[in-house]
Amino acid sequence: MRQEAPDSVSTALNRLIATAIARNGGWLPFDRFMALALYAPGLGYYAHGSRKFGLFPASGSDFVTAPELSPHFGLALARQVRQALDACACDEVWEFGAGSGALAAQLLDALGERVRRYAIVDVSGALRARQRERLAGHATRVRWVDVLPDALAGVVLGNEVLDAMPVQLLHRDADRWLERGVVVQGDGFAFADRPTALRPPVDVVTALGAGSTIEVHRQAHAFVATLGERLSRGAAFFIDYGFPEAEYYHPQRSGGTLMCHRAHRADSDPLSDVGAKDITAHVDFTGIALAAQGVGMTVIGYTSQARFLLNCGILDGLEGAGPVEIARAQKLLNEHEMGELFKVIGFAKGCDFEPIGFASGDRRHRL
Repeated sequence: MRQEAPDSVSTALNRLIATAIARNGGWLPFDRFMALALYAPGLGYYAHGSRKFGLFPASGSDFVTAPELSPHFGLALARQVRQALDACACDEVWEFGAGSGALAAQLLDALGERVRRYAIVDVSGALRARQRERLAGHATRVRWVDVLPDALAGVVLGNEVLDAMPVQLLHRDADRWLERGVVVQGDGFAFADRPTALRPPVDVVTALGAGSTIEVHRQAHAFVATLGERLSRGAAFFIDYGFPEAEYYHPQRSGGTLMCHRAHRADSDPLSDVGAKDITAHVDFTGIALAAQGVGMTVIGYTSQARFLLNCGILDGLEGAGPVEIARAQKLLNEHEMGELFKVIGFAKGCDFEPIGFASGDRRHRL
């Protein structure tokens, strides 16, 4: 049975957003709307207690992530993490947006005492509580962090975290780009466009015609840049759905990639049922790579999730597995499921090594 957010929570969130719109002159940039819809304390989608992650709609969940789908995701990733820890002489792992704690549990089980401390950065108090419960057996090594230290050394991980960072929207009319924001309309919300100095990547200006809508990922770029500035020695791996810039801003994708998820179904209307569903945008991996390089990180690999997991030996772990276990792991690899849509990008700073996850099928030349 689904655990919907109480009506009182939805009503309070709508009121909060309407107040923010009024205080901003009757129009709110979409990234600020998205931030409130997802992360407003106690009210946003990730801040209240409804269940988010699960295999099937009957569980009351909205979507499934790779570590929830199969423990072999974490077991394969652990091989890459171990190599990076050894190469960079580190013993800490930092995970951003740890969800249900499934990936952390898989990695801690697989890596054992090789990880002295596992730090989790998660803005959701509700999810932190579930993580504490799931990771109780590793309590001596796990800590939750609210603020990044000035310097850190270790391996940084983010599985489906970049896609949930608020994005700005640009809409093109006949001859100019406008920023898309949100206004109050009746009892709900509507889109409204305003002139802006904000611009998309240069080559996109002429590639996309009138009526096109795209996302601009300033918050994700700022996050990666801040992380790179604080990382004194170590590596970072991000797994998410997305494309390199040339594919992301392709004319055939003129409607953008903004999507909502609820009860394992997708829709494209972020202004309805606010707080009751996830809002995401695909990742522009070229922009992420440039943000990392700008603060001294080296791009050490970029490939599909399927190729990364195969390079990390996921098939070895499936020897002797049962049919259900194999079928679920196969969803991580199948091109028409998670295998191709999801990509993995890796960075390093202060250490040099050849990551096993990108040993074959590296696509850095396409970024």
